[in-house]
Amino acid sequence: MTVPDPTSTADASTDWDALPDDVFRMEVRQWLQANCPEHVRFPAGRMHWHECRDWWDILYRKGWIAPAWPRALGGMGLSPIKQIVMVEELERHGCGRMPDQGITQVGPIIIRYGTPAQKEWYLPRTLSGEAIWCQGYSEPNAGSDLASLQTSAVEDGDDYVINGSKIWTTLGMDATHMYVLARTDRSVKKQEGISFLLLDMKAPGITVRPIRNIAGDDEFCQVFFDDVRTPKSNLVGALNQGWTIAKSLLGFERLGIGSPRRPQLAFARLQKLARARGLFADPVFMDRFTALRLDIADLSAAYEVFVEQVRRGEPLGADVSLLKIWATEAMQRSSELMIEAGDEHGALGGDNDVDGVSMNVLAPFYSSRPGTIYGGSNEIQRNILAKAVLGLPQ
Repeated sequence: MTVPDPTSTADASTDWDALPDDVFRMEVRQWLQANCPEHVRFPAGRMHWHECRDWWDILYRKGWIAPAWPRALGGMGLSPIKQIVMVEELERHGCGRMPDQGITQVGPIIIRYGTPAQKEWYLPRTLSGEAIWCQGYSEPNAGSDLASLQTSAVEDGDDYVINGSKIWTTLGMDATHMYVLARTDRSVKKQEGISFLLLDMKAPGITVRPIRNIAGDDEFCQVFFDDVRTPKSNLVGALNQGWTIAKSLLGFERLGIGSPRRPQLAFARLQKLARARGLFADPVFMDRFTALRLDIADLSAAYEVFVEQVRRGEPLGADVSLLKIWATEAMQRSSELMIEAGDEHGALGGDNDVDGVSMNVLAPFYSSRPGTIYGGSNEIQRNILAKAVLGLPQ
């Protein structure tokens, strides 16, 4: 297949994965410091496509838009450990997450399971930003129990006809395409009758209804399908094997969600607020502040243990679920203490003057709320640890 050269610079031929990890980290850090636009750093919420298109284009021209993709397909060809370095440095600089599900999720699936025609059509357009993807997984009655999904896809000539609904579709209003799990066989057990389909969001019969979150942002959507047609050529992998494909998307998701960087950033905001308000002289505040700092330091040490597993090429076990619980709940505790420390400012949205410092006290609280739900709720993660790690009875 032919993939457009994303850059005319010497970076196109640079083998980033051949660099020592510490040298690569400094290369990434310095480049991000010089090139990441201020308006995409430390955003209060998830960025929409129009807010970050310029940053996408900068990374695309650099050849850094797809760290995990093979170099032959326009990616950086990074090993898992260097992918982690890349994520850590992006988070260190506050580079807000873009609508990147095409890069991180469906792109690798097409690379692994797609037909030559699917690779030829979708991969270059996903790299360039011409195709922006959203995920069609969760349904109103199929969230944590995703295998109970009811959205159907019925064969009709050369098409599948899709009916049903998906919910919590992140940035669905920005997407040009969706990868959707649909039930294609109701006669087998629920995990075996699901297929993985690609869908043009402009297809007739699709309705996208934004859902405002607690901060008033329309980050999520509910998507309705009313006799929506997609060609059979958009089936990825074998018919009724979508559950296997969907599970392969997990990859390093829980390791990424369990990164200490987000709690560290929330804690840094708390520290800035405490300094502005003179709270370090308050022994009660200092007791809670210190306990939180030690908890995040312990998270960092645990995270490094799993990173070392990746570095040695070892598969991650079920115990990686503890990182997801630890990181998301530490971030929530930081944001809750920040609201308490902010007093009256903790009830105000947007940037406000807090004792001479401009700060959005509520933003970390809002952004930390979904963390214990997405990527598999923390209750589910605790069940995984109980059963697969501790061997407790069901």
